Amino acid sequence: MKKIQYSRYGGTEELRLDDVPLPEPGKGQVRVRVMAASFNPMDAKIRRGAMKMLSGSRFPRGLGHDFAGVVEAVGPGGSGFKPSDEVIGVTSIPKAGAMADYVVADAQNIGIKPAGMPFEEAAALTIVGLTAWTALVAKAKLSEGQMVFVNGCLGAVGRSAVQIARMCGASVVGACSPTDFGAARTLGVSETVDYRALEVHAFARRFDVVFDTAGALSLRQCGVMLKPSGMSLHIVPNLAKWAGSLFSSRHHLVFGNPTPESFAGIAEAAERGILVPVIGRTVPLSEAIPAIAEFAKTGSPKGKLIIAPE
Repeated sequence: MKKIQYSRYGGTEELRLDDVPLPEPGKGQVRVRVMAASFNPMDAKIRRGAMKMLSGSRFPRGLGHDFAGVVEAVGPGGSGFKPSDEVIGVTSIPKAGAMADYVVADAQNIGIKPAGMPFEEAAALTIVGLTAWTALVAKAKLSEGQMVFVNGCLGAVGRSAVQIARMCGASVVGACSPTDFGAARTLGVSETVDYRALEVHAFARRFDVVFDTAGALSLRQCGVMLKPSGMSLHIVPNLAKWAGSLFSSRHHLVFGNPTPESFAGIAEAAERGILVPVIGRTVPLSEAIPAIAEFAKTGSPKGKLIIAPE
């Protein structure tokens, strides 16, 4: 089978498409034939070595965490799944490798694919959908009538956050580029603001939740915008945000939590047409490395980069 991997941290020049043995699922694991995988900015950070404390130092390392496919084999204790099940899932950070013909993942990190959703869209949904769901539903327990500020409302996580917030009955103010105000309004953002000209004091004590998906707001800025009982949620960690999440009940770092409830939640939202990912480009596995290198130079297209094994 083919798999994209690398033997040391570095740039895209370290990536290669290798022939590797077919992986066998161990206890509590499932082997999935990958129909589509999604490239995330986190994949680039890990490849560069920016997350060594989580990714470790064992090589070669596979690339990619987000996938959709068909269950082919189930290891002992991989209960709940059977061959031919169509699934979505994520690998753990140390055990990346979704950009391959086959991937082995822990059964707890896999859920049933939304019915009727193409594999490419399903692969684009998983990590971003789980992250937004974990933040707004599991952590913030968002409810009807509340107000949410989403910084980076048209990024992959931001877009999912807007859709989930609207599903919960909340109103959303979103920060993005002025050229994208129309797209944000179409998505369901009720009020838009230029992310480069955000004046937090204009929104003092207005929001129940401030969700900084872009990682550009300080805890102080978030605090200004929050109601006294509000909370800020962050997915781009730095030292201040780690400390704030440890010592404050108002500020929280959030990571996508693949629980049965979160998988079921995003699947239902996708089936109802509420949670809809945007795909920017789809390439076969054989062309994935040049596409990833182009991403590193030019940034994200308007949507997710999807890798689909032939």
